[in-house]
Amino acid sequence: MSPLPEDRTPLISEDDRDAAVRRLQEAYAEGHIAHAELDGRLHQVLTIRTHGELMSALASLPEENAGTTSTIAAAGGRIRRRGVWRVPRSLKVESAFGRVHLDLSRAVIEHVVVDIELQLGAGRARITLPRDATVDVEDLHTGWKDTLYKPHPYPRPGGPRIRVSGTMGFGRLKIRHARR
Repeated sequence: MSPLPEDRTPLISEDDRDAAVRRLQEAYAEGHIAHAELDGRLHQVLTIRTHGELMSALASLPEENAGTTSTIAAAGGRIRRRGVWRVPRSLKVESAFGRVHLDLSRAVIEHVVVDIELQLGAGRARITLPRDATVDVEDLHTGWKDTLYKPHPYPRPGGPRIRVSGTMGFGRLKIRHARR
């Protein structure tokens, strides 16, 4: 009789490891763990290999606060974010008749995944991404024109994943990567 095959659990990715490090740093900043405990858990997260070990390193931490959504709204006019600004984990942009320009190329993006929900009536939108970002627009519903997006010809690994969802009435969404 042959021995049973070992249960091979998949190895964690660098994105999983980075997300765990950020979660530990947030727990320390919010006062949930002490400095010595942070050091021990960071060492554990940086040396583990499997998801089971990762879960034990993050055990007893409070749940992530992913339910908080920042909202930018305007009935008409322009909504513009550019330069150095902190991108929240979840961003909702609402505009009935205005134009929207979100420039993430120099923004501070602390999350592995950023959700952007667009609720636009008759305005157009443009999103400029960092060179290493990836985009998912499958959950975006457009009424009149299609989304224009050309993936970066030489993507860099390790960048944030931007998920764009929502509804656009009569506008067009253009997504491009920063040139620099």
